[in-house]
Amino acid sequence: MTTRDHARRATSELRGRAADRPELTPSGPSLPDRLAAARERKGVDLGRAERDTKIRARYLAALERGDYRDLPGAVYTKGFLRNYAIYLGLDPEDVLRQWRRERGEQASPEPVVVPPRPIAEPPRPLTFSPGVIVAALMTLGVLAFGVYLAVQLLRYARPPELAVTNPPVAVLQVDEGVTTYQLEGSSTAGATIEVTAPGRTQPYRTTALSDGTWSVQVELRRGKNEFEVSAKNPDTGKVTDTPRSIVISVPFLVIQAPTLTVSQPVDGTTYENGAIPVEGMTTNATSVTVVAAYLGRPGSSQTPAPPPSPGPGASPAASSPPDGTTVTVEDDGSFSTPLELTEGRWAITITAISDGGKTASLTRSVTVAYQGVTVVVQIKGGNAWIKVWIDGVLDQRYLHGQTYRPGKTLTFTGRESVEVLTGSSGSTYFTVNGVVLGSLGRSGVPETWLFAPPSPPTQTGRR
Repeated sequence: MTTRDHARRATSELRGRAADRPELTPSGPSLPDRLAAARERKGVDLGRAERDTKIRARYLAALERGDYRDLPGAVYTKGFLRNYAIYLGLDPEDVLRQWRRERGEQASPEPVVVPPRPIAEPPRPLTFSPGVIVAALMTLGVLAFGVYLAVQLLRYARPPELAVTNPPVAVLQVDEGVTTYQLEGSSTAGATIEVTAPGRTQPYRTTALSDGTWSVQVELRRGKNEFEVSAKNPDTGKVTDTPRSIVISVPFLVIQAPTLTVSQPVDGTTYENGAIPVEGMTTNATSVTVVAAYLGRPGSSQTPAPPPSPGPGASPAASSPPDGTTVTVEDDGSFSTPLELTEGRWAITITAISDGGKTASLTRSVTVAYQGVTVVVQIKGGNAWIKVWIDGVLDQRYLHGQTYRPGKTLTFTGRESVEVLTGSSGSTYFTVNGVVLGSLGRSGVPETWLFAPPSPPTQTGRR
């Protein structure tokens, strides 16, 4: 008789005891038959099942035969049955219950195993070995070094502080006799303090002391004195974010005459164009006038005469008005104005005038000597086409006569001459070496003009 037959016989005996033990009553095929049938439905053999479940084929065959004596033990058998049932798509708990029934076991809960509590180890006494002490000291050293680095980084990244304590206000007026003032304040120790003032080429400088205080004496002049105070860290190059501005005003004495300093033009300078800058400084003055007087042609020692007439249709030569040009004096006493002069020798007189009518004057002699010839062409009042010859050679940019609309300005420069053919002489305005000639003909009439200073403009027939 085979082991499967023994399983079937055991199943029959269980059915016979069904009245006394209802939980042992079988309700279908035996467990070995169920497992074999499920495997066949799955369509795998024992070799394939062994590879998939990692359970040896002889153990799987023993489960399908119901020959549990060939298995390692009850614990392994239950594990094999559970995994095999899951693999075959059966309910693992139902398979285990059927296995217990067929073995004649009653279902009982698994005993709970309570592991023994570990014996508590008594606390060890706190000891400090040399290695622990060395490690602690090294840790403290690293932390201290890290704090030092952080402080240095903050110091290098932050600009120096700056405060002004004297004067206590940003705008101050002192007595008319005060000529110096002591500026005081605080900053980062060792910082360089710079005080700049308009008209002064070099700033005042001082260094903040170890307690951060600083002081510097500045000079005062009549009128408004503006100072800007800044601090710079010489190690990091950082400059304070917000400089401090201070204004100290010294009243003018009504009886005091103005002072005058002229930085431009420099006496005896020769300019290659007529734009002459006039610049300088004055005190106790409310206005400055500039007057230019013509002295003659460059290189001539003859008696001064008015500038020569530029030619037909030309406007008067550029110069200052007979009464002079009035220049505004800024709050810091500075003044500047451009002066347009024609070619020749000129005497420029600059006069500072106070409220009381007192004056101070300086005169500068300059020479305007154009190099070559410069012709500025402006198109006004209508379109005009032009062709240009520079020193007798046709400018390739205007080979076929380019047409321009009103508002166009062109500049041509030659060593000896510039010749311009315009399609509308009345719409073409000329300025030669700073002298405004205006239009030289009628609108719509083509004309050619030759400019070769010092000769006046000449009309030619070049086409």
